[in-house]
Amino acid sequence: MNYGAIKDCDIANGVGVRISLFVSGCTHCCEDCFQPETWDFAYGDEFTDETMDKIINMLSKDYIDGLTILGGEPMEPENQGKVLELILRVREELPEKNIWIYSGYQLDADMLNGKLAECLTTRQILEQIDVLVDGEFEKDKKNIRLKFRGSENQRIIDVQKSLATEQIVLIPELMKMR
Repeated sequence: MNYGAIKDCDIANGVGVRISLFVSGCTHCCEDCFQPETWDFAYGDEFTDETMDKIINMLSKDYIDGLTILGGEPMEPENQGKVLELILRVREELPEKNIWIYSGYQLDADMLNGKLAECLTTRQILEQIDVLVDGEFEKDKKNIRLKFRGSENQRIIDVQKSLATEQIVLIPELMKMR
């Protein structure tokens, strides 16, 4: 897996102060994507053990609330192995940190059923994360007043409650406009 950027002290991609990892590779290719360069799986730098160590070190600061993984597309089957490895390490070493993933894939249509349900690591990733912002960016539904989303079709999902109830459980206070 490659990555395009790691952002320290990010406040735009989740609640609180976060470390954000922008992975490379995306097959959605949404019109007006804010990072089309990340569609290429070879874009950026290789994600190595040293990269993971750097992220863990950055996350260990008291004022950092959690990790956000976005892209590109972290849930592409090609990316899931390294994404899972990172998430498991965060859960082991920094269990108090929350983890968000942004994905163009939908939890119900793609991850629990459909294309990604066949990928063994999909369910493992979902069982470890707190929040999923799902759905492709849709240009005609773009709304800059939304919290943590680019278009109105995207959902902010409490993943653990959704898995437990087998229904999509949104986080209502985050679904509101700014």
